[in-house]
Amino acid sequence: MRRALELISIPVFAWMMWFTFVALYGPNRLPDKIPTHFGLNGQPNGWGSPTTLWMLPLIVLVVYGIMTVVAQFPSAFNYPVGVTAENRAGLQELSLQMISWIKLEIVCLFTFIQWFIIQSARQGTLNLSPLVVPVCIGTIFVTIGWHIVAMLRMTPPRR
Repeated sequence: MRRALELISIPVFAWMMWFTFVALYGPNRLPDKIPTHFGLNGQPNGWGSPTTLWMLPLIVLVVYGIMTVVAQFPSAFNYPVGVTAENRAGLQELSLQMISWIKLEIVCLFTFIQWFIIQSARQGTLNLSPLVVPVCIGTIFVTIGWHIVAMLRMTPPRR
């Protein structure tokens, strides 16, 4: 499962880089001023240079990289249950799976936001739904919660 999630994350990130590059350097370039921030109501409330579009891919790359490095040390994680010889492998697998899901969710969230910013700059009339970011962040928290519950179920029975 983890390998499949990684195999989805990487092309999504590559797509983000491609459409950002095309928006900045392609034949149909963005205007000199684009929306760079949206308020809680979904209306653009910050404007800037199109080159600021490189910030989101950079943030994704840094976060993805940090999470990839952290995933190399599952024995150092702080688990919500006591680690025993019987549950160690299962806890580590669940935690690594959780990290893979979160990485994919973050890549997808930032890719959507980047795509939306570009479309908004091109059309000038789009407003970001106020539900997009809370739903995406909620999805990340549901992923974390689901994995924590699964880890709690791995607690060895008390004797």
